[in-house]
Amino acid sequence: MIVGFAETFKALSDPVRREILVLLKDGKLSAGEIAGCFEMTQATVSYHLSKLKQADLIFENKYKNYIYYEINTSVFEEVMLWLSQFGGFKDET
Repeated sequence: MIVGFAETFKALSDPVRREILVLLKDGKLSAGEIAGCFEMTQATVSYHLSKLKQADLIFENKYKNYIYYEINTSVFEEVMLWLSQFGGFKDET
């Protein structure tokens, strides 16, 4: 089992964090752009971003006065590889 799976799945268990990941699937966004998509405080959005970062699901990049976030695809690839052992993803060749 990959180190950090428990933290990864715990981070993914929250619907707000899953929605943040959906927003980031098309490319990086600033913290403000992400917060603008939710009806919650900036502090609450920052908390969710922090949890995603702790689980290595997102990267944080600072540029001037802004922080941008993007998906860490390698973690998703590891999860999919691990899940594939349970079937449903068989190669038909």
